[in-house]
Amino acid sequence: MVLLRVISVEQAHRSISWTTLILVGGMIPLSTAIQQTGAAEKLAHAFVDVVGGASPYVVVAGLFVVTATLGQLISNTATALIITPIAISVAGELDISVLPLLMTVTVAAAASFLTPVATPANMMVMGPGGYKFGDYWKLGLPMLLWFLVVATVLIPVIWSF
Repeated sequence: MVLLRVISVEQAHRSISWTTLILVGGMIPLSTAIQQTGAAEKLAHAFVDVVGGASPYVVVAGLFVVTATLGQLISNTATALIITPIAISVAGELDISVLPLLMTVTVAAAASFLTPVATPANMMVMGPGGYKFGDYWKLGLPMLLWFLVVATVLIPVIWSF
């Protein structure tokens, strides 16, 4: 947009969400640390202990629930960065393809509908729309459940185990 002169460089700098940039920038080393310290393997082992004996579809649903739950509490981008190394370890431990699990993390992290803190867009509409914290659950919960169903059914069809 700067190259096409739609906005100036100064306007572009002012529009950057520095809080989000710092949060995501800080989560990248945390994601690396989770993997390098062995925490991802330990968390993956605990996850597999809970759902490992079931079908891969249950693994996808369980990973979705974990990711979506965390995604309601912190930034969805940060959630994806935290859960990704765990999903990679789960795939390795179950000896299945990592692709459906990573896509599950992506879809579940995007399903941040229940709280205003989950995404900048949710926070931006809260004030002008006159929404309360609990208002997000009215449409957010059905949407989250729909994402869960679609992810559990379609992801393994498109990216096989």
